[in-house]
Amino acid sequence: MPLTRGQRLAQNAAEAAEVRAWQTHPDVVALRIERVRSQVDRLCWAGIVLGLAFTMTNVQVFAASGAGAWSLPWLAAWVLDPTVSLVLIAVLRAEQITSRYQVRTGRWVRAAKWFTLAATYVMNTWQSWAHGSAAGVVLHSVPPLLVFVAAEAVTDLRDKLADAVTVAMNARVNGRGTSPMHAPTDTSTGAVAETAADAPSAPSAAGEESDSREVITDAASAHPAGRRRGTFGEYREAARRAWHPGVVITPAWVREVTGCSRGLSSRLAASLRADLVAEWDRESQP
Repeated sequence: MPLTRGQRLAQNAAEAAEVRAWQTHPDVVALRIERVRSQVDRLCWAGIVLGLAFTMTNVQVFAASGAGAWSLPWLAAWVLDPTVSLVLIAVLRAEQITSRYQVRTGRWVRAAKWFTLAATYVMNTWQSWAHGSAAGVVLHSVPPLLVFVAAEAVTDLRDKLADAVTVAMNARVNGRGTSPMHAPTDTSTGAVAETAADAPSAPSAAGEESDSREVITDAASAHPAGRRRGTFGEYREAARRAWHPGVVITPAWVREVTGCSRGLSSRLAASLRADLVAEWDRESQP
């Protein structure tokens, strides 16, 4: 028997609901964000490499200082810009990994990045400033400044894209009706979304017991003077008590409610999410 108009409409509605459910599923959202993050990385790296390649000739002319072509000083001048650029690329590559785990680098790392960018800018524009050429200053300022802005922006973009996966996962968790102490989610959902966000995996039971006994030394800025340092287990319990449905579990939120260090907050957030997923899984079993 052919389907009636109402049956076809119901069938189409069911298919649309299934598609919509998968489009908002954390695994699918995480996959899309990962693709966008890969595109952002490739485009930013292409712009940075092209910008550094443009500056190479200007730096060589600056370093050669009128030396004859193919002379030893003229050849050595070609080494200066790659030396600075390789250090800059090494720093940016390291930040690409640390930002995926939302771990902040120290002051020396930022100093190295800023110094290499400043050195590139000065060597590119020095002759234009010396000759008073405004057009030359503008021309030779654009590539180094573009590299500088891209190097700063790409780190923040990776952080926000990693947070986007976490927000999508927590929105799924908090959208299925829970008590204040239990967060429902699918076990596979949490695992895959966590992997897609490249967040640190939850520690094992043995690791948790070891971490609970280990005293975590936080930075002085994270703890006011005289405040007692806590253990991993104490921080996790404090965050567990502070969490309620509707709260997105991110490292920034963990630092806010526990006062732990920036490096420890990522581990705490991952462990707390794993605990909530495990509790909901146990409650969901018949």
